[in-house]
Amino acid sequence: MKKNEAEAPPPPPPRSFAYIGHPLSKTSWSLQVVEDKSHSPVRDVIRASCSGSGQKPAQTGWICTAEVSSILEEKILGADTSADLEETGRVLSIGDGIARVYGLRNVQAEEMVEFSSGLKGMSLNLEPDNVGVVVFGNDKLIKEGDIVKRTGAIVDVPVGEELLGRVVDALGNAIDGKGPLGSSIRRRVGLKAPGIIPRISVKEPMQTGIKAVDSLVPIGRGQRELIIGDRQTGKTAIAIDTIINQRRFNEGKDEKKKLYCIYVAIGQKRSTVAQLVKRLTDADAMKYTIVVSATASDAAPLQYLAPYSGCSMGEFFRDNGKHGLIIYDDLSKQAVAYRQMSLLLRRPPGREAYPGDVFYLHSRLLERAAKMHDNFGGGSLTALPVIETQAGDVSAYIPTNVISITDGQIFLETELFYKGIRPAINVGLSVSRVGSAAQTKAMKQVAGTMKLELAQYREVAAFAQFGSDLDAATQQLLNRGVRLTELLKQGQYCPMAIEEQVTVIYAGVRGHLDKMDPSKITRFEKAFLGHVLSQHQDLLTTIRTDGMISPTADAKLKEIVLTFLSSFE
Repeated sequence: MKKNEAEAPPPPPPRSFAYIGHPLSKTSWSLQVVEDKSHSPVRDVIRASCSGSGQKPAQTGWICTAEVSSILEEKILGADTSADLEETGRVLSIGDGIARVYGLRNVQAEEMVEFSSGLKGMSLNLEPDNVGVVVFGNDKLIKEGDIVKRTGAIVDVPVGEELLGRVVDALGNAIDGKGPLGSSIRRRVGLKAPGIIPRISVKEPMQTGIKAVDSLVPIGRGQRELIIGDRQTGKTAIAIDTIINQRRFNEGKDEKKKLYCIYVAIGQKRSTVAQLVKRLTDADAMKYTIVVSATASDAAPLQYLAPYSGCSMGEFFRDNGKHGLIIYDDLSKQAVAYRQMSLLLRRPPGREAYPGDVFYLHSRLLERAAKMHDNFGGGSLTALPVIETQAGDVSAYIPTNVISITDGQIFLETELFYKGIRPAINVGLSVSRVGSAAQTKAMKQVAGTMKLELAQYREVAAFAQFGSDLDAATQQLLNRGVRLTELLKQGQYCPMAIEEQVTVIYAGVRGHLDKMDPSKITRFEKAFLGHVLSQHQDLLTTIRTDGMISPTADAKLKEIVLTFLSSFE
């Protein structure tokens, strides 16, 4: 034995390592690292023992190099070497809910992006050197230099019947504490409105349960009817009454008569929205209603987005052959939020500092309400946008825009409201461009002359205060007008069925109340309705099923009115 071999140090103990084999192989490997004394410097040599499943352990030996190389080759070929270097960017500046982002070179307009903090945003300004992103939330969570990544998706929201009875935010997230929504269908918020061919003219009535609306400014399914007026004139009350009135149709089995409602609250106080949800719940109306809330404390981009999100939820019903009603309360606050975003994005301001495309902001939204042709499902989406005016100025920029887009308007006046005429509808300025096409025949029969009589009454009333000696015909007009105005008064949250409205209006327009003291009209209406509902339910059923007042029903109704008046004090 040579001297150097005798003095060689003893080999170190083997070190064991765990190694998980190829996932498709049933073979497990245990590795040992030992020193190879035949080389200098010493290098590790892997020895392995292979044991197959259900087999005796194989004899210890060297790893088969072909097998190792094949496993390594599989791993290398299976690795994803692609790198999307252009899909992320960095925040250059952040402030007032607007982020300037550098690097998102392939981003689309209105694409959803995600910040490293988890906040979402939407790309609105695509400029040569940066992207203007509006942030859906508190921008205090974002700082300069943060990474922003594309999601590849245009902003969309969940839709479907699972949302009924829920309160969601502008992005479709549940905010009512009742757990996840459970909807698997999603829909883009900015879809294009239906074309000309899929539409048909409005012909089915959308009953609000409000006498003044259903008789004088009727609304049809698929119509856009603007509710406009100063603050505190009862605009929201008309919308809420309309939702509550749909309960009588939604409790039935006929899907064609059902009307699913979406209420979009834009820029309102949270307490107001909570109160509204409670009112709808108490009236058992939440089961067919979706509430979309973007309150005053939410970011401007969410207030801008909320109407489009609500509209997408309503379009689900329209495109599936069902009927939807959407209320935007109110669009003037959406326009203010859009103005704020546009000015911060440095878009050029126009009239009243609104951007040049503020008309398109509302027209592309309201054009999505439509009555569809039977070949396209026959569904409908009715829109009731609300606009708040300042001191009755209907000639301001946003009111004139929305008046020109919609199919009519219900104009509410502060003066009438404080006189006790509620709903405070100015019958002269209010109009429905669909007209009697959206009325049942029974309502046409009784309300046909009422609008004319009320218009003549207002005209004569203006001159009557200057002269005392009036001829009999003028005095008759004044008498009739005063009583019809009293008859159209209605309490809040008390919508009426169409057949009940017909019987009450019949008594007024046929002159049966001309000699009654105007102060007794409201009491008469309540007592008369109670009498008809208890004693003559068959007549109401006939009017409802026939949709008209036949000569027989007319004679019977006249007899009922005269008999009741003879005993009424």
